Amino acid sequence: MTQYVAAIDQGTTSTRCMIFDHSGQVVAVDQLEHQQIFPKAGWVEHDAAEIWGNTRQVCGGALARADLNADQIAAVGITNQRETTVIWDKATGEPIHNAIVWQDTRTQAICDELGALGGGAERYRGRTGLPLATYFAGPKARWILDNVEGARERAERGELAFGTMDTWVLWNATGGTEGGLHVTDPTNASRTLLMNIDTLEWDPELCEEIGVPMAMLPEIRSSSEEYAKIRARGTFRDVPVAGILGDQQAATFGQACLEVGQAKNTYGTGNFVLLNTGTEKVESKNGLITTVGYKIGDAAQVYCLEGSIAVTGSLVQWLRDNLGMIASAPEIEELARSVDDNGGAYFVPAFSGLFAPHWRSDARGAIVGLTRYVNKGHLARAVLEATAFQTREVIDAMNADSGVPLTTLKVDGGMVGNDLLMQFQADLLGVEVIRPKVSETTALGAAYAAGLAVGYWNSEQDIRDNWAQDKVWTPQMEESLRDETYAQWKKAVTRTFDWA
Repeated sequence: MTQYVAAIDQGTTSTRCMIFDHSGQVVAVDQLEHQQIFPKAGWVEHDAAEIWGNTRQVCGGALARADLNADQIAAVGITNQRETTVIWDKATGEPIHNAIVWQDTRTQAICDELGALGGGAERYRGRTGLPLATYFAGPKARWILDNVEGARERAERGELAFGTMDTWVLWNATGGTEGGLHVTDPTNASRTLLMNIDTLEWDPELCEEIGVPMAMLPEIRSSSEEYAKIRARGTFRDVPVAGILGDQQAATFGQACLEVGQAKNTYGTGNFVLLNTGTEKVESKNGLITTVGYKIGDAAQVYCLEGSIAVTGSLVQWLRDNLGMIASAPEIEELARSVDDNGGAYFVPAFSGLFAPHWRSDARGAIVGLTRYVNKGHLARAVLEATAFQTREVIDAMNADSGVPLTTLKVDGGMVGNDLLMQFQADLLGVEVIRPKVSETTALGAAYAAGLAVGYWNSEQDIRDNWAQDKVWTPQMEESLRDETYAQWKKAVTRTFDWA
């Protein structure tokens, strides 16, 4: 009987299940979007119960689309939006508050209070690899405990459980209130501000200072091992969950960036550039994050430098949903191609501040350079170019930190089907941009982690052998024009500072 591996990909806008064969090819996909909840400006929430319901549906849907039974699935991997935070009642399985999404900025006052203790945004970087910012999960958990009546006392008594979305899905899948496993992996734990990035253990001093009781934290296990078998009905019942990777680390793994110096960029809701730095962590001097890339079984953890960009694909959604300029996301390319350039307009989408390399929570979005000449085609082009400009800023920081200039960039995610954007990205970087045959590498990376743990794939060499190139974009822009347009972008970014 032919065997396959499945991955649950719990993302920011949707949850999907993908089934892969041994060559890493997609056999089936099922996907459901979930509600985006915006209670106030800067606040972003998800209904965690809705997401778990969707997870069960897409698992069953993928099996049906592939015409497979659960006993043909060798293992299941989980990948997830990373910093999004949920706290639930262990006895009932009910979340005590909506999940607070990674984009949410409500914890700024908490971050300011902690930074005032000394060191500001750099207070925890030495131990965690992270700046003190609203992005990360620890302050989000603190906010829920501070704002839900009785929650802190219940957490200290061990009645509540904390998790990022991988932990929530795993707990429910493996039994929930009837013995569900409360576990995470180092890639997700390294996004909380609560884990020591050297020891891969929860740091008692950090937990106490940030205000998150250790009694509510999951156990940290490796990214690739058999955790437990699925017990939820209607899914992959009795199949082992054997891999967990945060979404960007999963994409790095799926892109076979397994050697020091290899990098990928995922174009999704936001953009995330990760550079493999090996078993030695590199502390950034240029606004990047030091994060755990993966830990396979008992092997030493591998670190990455990461440049996190908050708003890229979601800017196209904004153009569609808030302004109604396009009816569907793919239409933006045709609209942008109706003009030759951006007409002098630059769009800096600092909707929730700026992430790497600026880390400016006071920034807000701005369109600059407007004249009567600018039309909707120019604005569409400015929206796409904003993604490439922000990526260039991160790549520049990465080159400075690593001391090794990037020579090619592997790309994946929903926006890499946009030829205009990919060509402009190659032009702006001055290096080749390469898309793999399987562009949805996030789910593939989680599948690889799970399959390695159960022996479905023998080694990381199988991952390298499976990777195949689909398309390459080579730089065509003159260097003088590249420098000129990038200088204008940098100028536009400064206009967004000190707003909030």
